[in-house]
Amino acid sequence: MSILNKYQNFYFIGIGGIGMSALARYFYANGKNVLGYDKTPTKLTAQIGFEGIDITFEDVIDEKIVALDKESTLVIYTPAIKKLGILDYFASESFEILKRAKVLGLITENTDCIAVAGTHGKTTTSTLIAHLCKEANLPSSAFLGGISENFKSNFDYNGNQFSVVEADEYDRSFLNLSPDWAVVTSIDADHLDIYGDRVQIEDGFRQFAALVPNDNQLFVRKGIAIGREHKTYAVNEEADYYSDNLRMDHDKIYFDFHTPTQEIEDFVWEIPGIHNVENATVALAILSNLGVDFNTLKKAIANFKGIKRRYTKHIFDNGKIYIDDYAHHPTELNAVIGSIKTFYPTKRLLVVFQPHLFSRTKDFAEDFARSLENGDDLLLLDIYPARELQENFEGITSTWLAEKIETENKEVCTLQETFEKIKEKDFDILLTVGAGNIDTLYDPIMEWMPNIEKVEL
Repeated sequence: MSILNKYQNFYFIGIGGIGMSALARYFYANGKNVLGYDKTPTKLTAQIGFEGIDITFEDVIDEKIVALDKESTLVIYTPAIKKLGILDYFASESFEILKRAKVLGLITENTDCIAVAGTHGKTTTSTLIAHLCKEANLPSSAFLGGISENFKSNFDYNGNQFSVVEADEYDRSFLNLSPDWAVVTSIDADHLDIYGDRVQIEDGFRQFAALVPNDNQLFVRKGIAIGREHKTYAVNEEADYYSDNLRMDHDKIYFDFHTPTQEIEDFVWEIPGIHNVENATVALAILSNLGVDFNTLKKAIANFKGIKRRYTKHIFDNGKIYIDDYAHHPTELNAVIGSIKTFYPTKRLLVVFQPHLFSRTKDFAEDFARSLENGDDLLLLDIYPARELQENFEGITSTWLAEKIETENKEVCTLQETFEKIKEKDFDILLTVGAGNIDTLYDPIMEWMPNIEKVEL
């Protein structure tokens, strides 16, 4: 691969991002010198630092940066960072500087790339495909948008023949990829700050699908119009590949899987939700087409543990249940809350939600309101701004959103207030949900939940 051969040093600007850190781990696994900058220390930056990658949190031109030679150094940045002295320095010194998406695209040019796209479901699906590849001992590298509970990482390295990639639609990044195999899980409206409207985002996904050279290696959830020939997959309805006969027994889900020529009965796993069986269906479709036998796939599906913050569930001896999830779009909220209500219809649900981005909150306010009405109690945190500024979205606040939610048991609060407010609530199930820094509540909640007075199951 040319980029690996040319450079020995890789400097990441925004190294703590989920996509950036996976790339950093890839180059480190290939014996390169990897270092970088991020604004804020997190659990993820602490972990990759422990693994041996050098990280700074100060925007200063230190001796390690000065020592880098531009002929042997590639600088990789994320568009989320708008202004930085370190980036200005590399530009002024004529270092090669590439976006993360471009670098990932270069990697996929030289591998058999399996790319998973979709406004929802891509993290679970790509992580499951990566897990199945590893269990089948395929020589593969995985670049994931979440932390696999099996790998304990957003990256896995078992060779370079295959690459498993979460194909990000934000900023049209996925159009940099060279997919040999691809999945499209969904094309709901999202990132309207980039695309403008639903028509444009759907067109973006069609452009992505057009990158796949073989019709038989493009898998699209049934019902999505993708603009070219492809294989379909579904749950509880016939498609080229589909699953049916879903049943639940002691927190395990059983299902049967159908190919165009075979029916394989009794797959079993512990990941709840019909939407997750959909994700499993397309993963099985791809791996079976790669020649992996179904006995191997059955064992691999059974020991898949999921992804951190994707319906991470804990059941305590006192009868309380805690679920943590990354959902930050109304469709995702409906899926996770719907799953809880399906499996626990009589239990009282407290939803703690942190909206992500002022633009997304504005674009989908009515849909968010309808989704959040499905809990019994609601704590609504302040909007997590990420790359946006409140001054550019005057009046778009969590208080504004709360006014649209037609339920009495709602309250707006800051992240700092939230834990104490949770303690005051009466609930059977606690759901913390959102894509910002709401994950900082996880550890204190996990310490507190087992000590609550016992309730009847």
